[in-house]
Amino acid sequence: MLISHIKTFNELSTEELYALLRLRSEVFVVEQNCVYQDIDGKDHKALHILGYNDNQLVAYTRIFKSGDYFENASIGRVVVAQQQRQHKFGYAIMEASINAIKLHYNETKIKISAQTYLKRFYNTLGFKEIGEEYLEDDIPHIAMVKY
Repeated sequence: MLISHIKTFNELSTEELYALLRLRSEVFVVEQNCVYQDIDGKDHKALHILGYNDNQLVAYTRIFKSGDYFENASIGRVVVAQQQRQHKFGYAIMEASINAIKLHYNETKIKISAQTYLKRFYNTLGFKEIGEEYLEDDIPHIAMVKY
């Protein structure tokens, strides 16, 4: 079972910040073999959704209100630890993120920049593709919106 916590940047403990940066690096840099600037200066504006299983951070996203990243509210840095994916924590962390946007920002329209191979996953959560596929850090992505 995934237990999620929602925190501002300033509410994160040193241990939580280290754990989320480590998880993001494990997946986005090491597993996906992609050198990019993960620490992008946007974490201060985001709400951080931390997903725990057995007191270990296994899933994470960051969310933004309209205008802080995209024109609409958004979810980014969606990540689940590789060894935990069989538990479907991706769905749980995304549902927690969608609900957090409604609760904290009172918004329902959400835009994401999704890795193209995850289109069906996001479709099951109500997101629809908009526009053409594009490369972001040499990985195919597509913009998607949930109304």
